[in-house]
Amino acid sequence: MQIYWTKINKIVEETPEVKTYMLDLPEGFTWEEGSHTHFALKGFNEGDKPNRSLIRHMSISTLPHENSIGITTRIREKCSEFKTILRNLEIGNEVAIFKTHSNVPLKREDKNIYLLSSGVGLATFRPLVLDYFKRADNVKQMHSLNIDSSKDFLFTTIFESAPDKNFTAQFVDNRKDYYEAVKNLASDKDGLFYVVGSDEFLVQNIEVLREQGIQPEQIILDKHEQQKPEFLSK
Repeated sequence: MQIYWTKINKIVEETPEVKTYMLDLPEGFTWEEGSHTHFALKGFNEGDKPNRSLIRHMSISTLPHENSIGITTRIREKCSEFKTILRNLEIGNEVAIFKTHSNVPLKREDKNIYLLSSGVGLATFRPLVLDYFKRADNVKQMHSLNIDSSKDFLFTTIFESAPDKNFTAQFVDNRKDYYEAVKNLASDKDGLFYVVGSDEFLVQNIEVLREQGIQPEQIILDKHEQQKPEFLSK
């Protein structure tokens, strides 16, 4: 396993609670849209075995052509040891990334794509949308639906409806409106539905989609292959 040590080159305050940490591109490091990585803080590998409290599974919110690895995360006032350390990091501080993989690449199958996310889960979809804007081949249209009760919606300059690009962005701040919207989107019995959020959020979305007749193979989760059946077979 290769561990890439790299430096923070910029910290973007997306909303009062959400920051994006931009990291230098280490030589030889590559990724594709929808990738996640293990993001670790200094000291995580100093003992006999890795200190798991200093490692988090994070989505990469940028694409390689942006020349920076973006890690977008919510840091609340009361937070874990990991987030407390992260909040105090500055430009020039070192972090590590390793085991990078994409479970949710953009499928180009001549279908409509629906991106369903909760809160900062939208960071996983940012690269998919940018990839679609750059090259819309074999994607009929794309619709993003995000629920965020804070109402501090993320990436609103990218997630902005663009009829000329066959792209629609929808933000809601409550569960009732959100699940009504999911049911409406699920009237497309041939669409592909990407879902990113907490495990509870995934389960609820899958339940609603399956009730509407959407098949398991049309639902794409940010989970390893071996984890998917436990969600999709319910």
